[in-house]
Amino acid sequence: MTIHLKNEKPFIPPFIVLTLGIAAISTGAIFARLADGVHPLVIAAYRVGLASLILCPLAGLRCKKEISLLQPREWWALCLAGIFLALHFAFWISSLFYTSVASSVVIVDTIPVWTAILSPIVTKDLVRKKTKIGIAIAFAGGVIISLGDFSLGEQALWGDFLALLGAWTATCYFLCGRIARRKISLLTYTSLCYGIAALCLWSVICVKGVPVRGFDLSVWGAFWGMALIPQILGHSSYNWALRYVNPGAVSVALLGEPVVSSFLAWLIWEEAVGKAVYSGGALILLGIYIVSRSEAA
Repeated sequence: MTIHLKNEKPFIPPFIVLTLGIAAISTGAIFARLADGVHPLVIAAYRVGLASLILCPLAGLRCKKEISLLQPREWWALCLAGIFLALHFAFWISSLFYTSVASSVVIVDTIPVWTAILSPIVTKDLVRKKTKIGIAIAFAGGVIISLGDFSLGEQALWGDFLALLGAWTATCYFLCGRIARRKISLLTYTSLCYGIAALCLWSVICVKGVPVRGFDLSVWGAFWGMALIPQILGHSSYNWALRYVNPGAVSVALLGEPVVSSFLAWLIWEEAVGKAVYSGGALILLGIYIVSRSEAA
């Protein structure tokens, strides 16, 4: 892990913050599962909605002038990012109720692979040879997981596909974020983006007439847990670490999420990880590692 010299020494070693970030983000799938019986759209809406309730007032106090100076192009990028973020959570959280936590999280974490594929189209970047190798390895891993889940029935395959849609929409979210973040501070971007995502999800929920109250205390605890731990604490840890740590190292650190999430699912529900997920997941993680290191070089 390469530490940048920024003429200032962090109060906490960056690797400790990254480790905490991995642990925090890995709880996202667990909290979603703990909200059992709740519609996935409602779970997604509360995750970004409660996070927005915390971040938007802070942005209003500290970034009021910056927000007032945003240009139409920046608003368009923010809106698109928010829409894709809403779709990402809707698809991915839905997948957790059809397939295993291990399969879902491994597949959704292929975001760096899809970003590398789309970057030549969006940002005109060339795809390096090592990146192509990593993409091929990750695809092979995805095929192995799908073949393994095929024996479990259509439900598991549908969950895998929803997780893949979650990865695709998250990729679009990050690509829009690259455009928006060129001139927008982190607090302004995250608060507005989360707020737009929440608005989209709550609008759909109102149209569909899905129940949004009357839940047990444990479910409300899961909602707040998702907003505070993986959404705010987890993502903030990664963004903080980028100030001191090489972006490639941060990208590779994300590979810890499927491992920790799968372990927590086994610990709580004794959810076993099949051989196909072991072998296919290992290939996907290897492919992501190669792509992340290649793109960061």
